[in-house]
Amino acid sequence: MVLPADAAPAAKPASKPATEASDGSIPQDSIVAVINGTVLTRRDVDNRGRLFALSAGLNLNDDLMTRLRPQIVRQLIDERLRQQEMLSRHINVPLEQIAASIADIERRNNMPHNALRDRLAADGISLTTMIDQIRVQLGWSQVLREELGSRGRTTAAEIAQREEALRHEDGKTQYLMSEIFIPVDDARHSEDELKFTQTIIQELRNGAPFPIVAAQFSQSQTALEGGMMGWVQEDSLDPQVVAIARAMPDGAISNPIRVAGGYVIATLNGRRTIGHQMGTLLTLRQAYLPFTTPLNPQAPSEQQRDMLQQAQQLAANAHSCADLEAANHKYGDKRPANPGDLQLERINPQMQQILANLPPGKASHPLVSGDGIAVLMVCARQQKNFAQQTPSEIADQLMNERVEQTSRQLNRDLRRRAVIDIRSKV
Repeated sequence: MVLPADAAPAAKPASKPATEASDGSIPQDSIVAVINGTVLTRRDVDNRGRLFALSAGLNLNDDLMTRLRPQIVRQLIDERLRQQEMLSRHINVPLEQIAASIADIERRNNMPHNALRDRLAADGISLTTMIDQIRVQLGWSQVLREELGSRGRTTAAEIAQREEALRHEDGKTQYLMSEIFIPVDDARHSEDELKFTQTIIQELRNGAPFPIVAAQFSQSQTALEGGMMGWVQEDSLDPQVVAIARAMPDGAISNPIRVAGGYVIATLNGRRTIGHQMGTLLTLRQAYLPFTTPLNPQAPSEQQRDMLQQAQQLAANAHSCADLEAANHKYGDKRPANPGDLQLERINPQMQQILANLPPGKASHPLVSGDGIAVLMVCARQQKNFAQQTPSEIADQLMNERVEQTSRQLNRDLRRRAVIDIRSKV
């Protein structure tokens, strides 16, 4: 239940609204909404907006913040409802789990360890703002596991049924997609959500990282994975999304896609034919030697020349992936030693040329960039049919579909039962 501001008891006339300071600005401690007795303030809303801008590398001006605030309020209301549900079920998320999630965000965005919290501190944003958001995301996953109960496991029969369905789709297209889902409460009045979706699309097309935007704003459970849905076939997607995916070039950001319950922003990371995509899977390790200043190729600094000499020695003397991991740690773990398994055919052409003929256990020559030098090593190389899903991957996909459906239903139930008092417009 949502109570609009004009349903509250009339207040005594004043020269200025209660939420307006003498200079015309709105105080940070002004109350935006009360959710089942829990207060949401202007400071909460603005801190979340600043966190998003910082993590996405955006310049948070007044115009952008004005366009973001209504959806941030809606998201924070949902988070308060989820948090209250977590408390009612006595669910507690350990700090170690939150720290691991922050480290995963840094890894997915090629950020050094602790870089995100350091940037928050430098910009005067409380670390609590990010911790609170991640705590709710992780705790809500536990709520959904409880809600699913015995349905929280996929059976061998269900996996076999999906495998049989995939065999019938042999030769059809699968899509590697990421999504941002923006829910709509009232299908008759979705103008605010559409405007917000258009704002997010504009920022994505201007360079905001899709995984960070998804983690901040998507109300799908895929937000925990930066919006990544994995490989999906057409019958697992909304028909409206399928129509867009068929026509989208790789890497494009879709226009708003109206689906049941809200809007989807989609990006296509690749496509393949079910059952037919052989390729080379590489397991890599890297050591990264950072520069203290940006490189000027015409006038390298003494430190940069020294780093090049050390990188050449490392390339000559490293004989195992463990050697590179140790070297990466020695130089501060500025980039992850393990960049994850990669498909050779999906790497950029220059890197393909370097790795295609590099024998396992032999270090590459030093690869110089503007901020440091990388030395790579192939740990393992294997031919794989990338279009053939393993039973484990099928089980994950089935569970993700089940969890998403449960999340949306429970969220609707919490909103329907809640008393939400909107105190002021933002």
